Amino acid sequence: MAHSVEAAVSLPQHDTAGQAARARRRRTWAMWLSRLALLVFIFGGWQLFTSKSIGQPVDPFFWGRPTDTWHRLIRFFQEGTEFGSFGSQIAVTLEEAVLGFLAGSGAGIVVGVLLGQSDFLAKVVGPFIKVVNAIPRIILGTLFVVALGIGMPSKILLAAVLVFFVVFFNAFQGVREVDRNVVANARVLGAKPIDIVRHVTLPSALTWIIASLHTAFGFALIGALVAEVLGAQKGLGLVVKTAANTFDPNGVNAVIVTVAVITLAAEFVLTWLERRLLAWRPPSSTESPAI
Repeated sequence: MAHSVEAAVSLPQHDTAGQAARARRRRTWAMWLSRLALLVFIFGGWQLFTSKSIGQPVDPFFWGRPTDTWHRLIRFFQEGTEFGSFGSQIAVTLEEAVLGFLAGSGAGIVVGVLLGQSDFLAKVVGPFIKVVNAIPRIILGTLFVVALGIGMPSKILLAAVLVFFVVFFNAFQGVREVDRNVVANARVLGAKPIDIVRHVTLPSALTWIIASLHTAFGFALIGALVAEVLGAQKGLGLVVKTAANTFDPNGVNAVIVTVAVITLAAEFVLTWLERRLLAWRPPSSTESPAI
């Protein structure tokens, strides 16, 4: 009798779990099929509107077309560019972006945590940070190229500056959102300032900081590319500048596709890192799904 009751109770639970798993799989398939349909719609429409069959309402001379972009991308990998192999251009830009990302993220976290904990420092340094943040990035990039030359340091510095402000504001706000009662209790229990930062402040602000990193890597790539366009010996930005100067939209589009793939790969890595670092955090029903 007891076994039959347990079976009657467990069957609905197993059935509910199975239904939930099947529903998740259906949503996943629907999401990927919708993404594929949107991709086909965008590039198929682009190809159609640049084709002669409907009179070319969009001039491929200025916008290129998907098939020509694909062929140009293959040529880049097979024949290289006038500055060397296409792989070496990707490696240079990626190195600049990664180093700028690491430097800017580290500085943004440190400064954000320091100012977030000190009202006095925030009031002293805050106006200067806002002024620098208001300077157009193209002007900063020009200044860095003039001061540091067309080598890699100017690209890393501009990428780091763009990343710094994204991470800083999130780290600063994350520290300000820490529960003050928890901090006060830690002090009562004898925790030192460094212990409070390590065990209370940083874990609480980590959600804000990790969220900013998703956007920050894109800004690191932007900084590296802009600085390369302003002046460089190698890099994807130089390839874009050369293609634009020779009225080659397919070359520009090929670099855009390459940067998009790099960004998606970085997003995958950052999402994995976020799940590892925030594994302790209970799931929230109010959180929006990952994009």
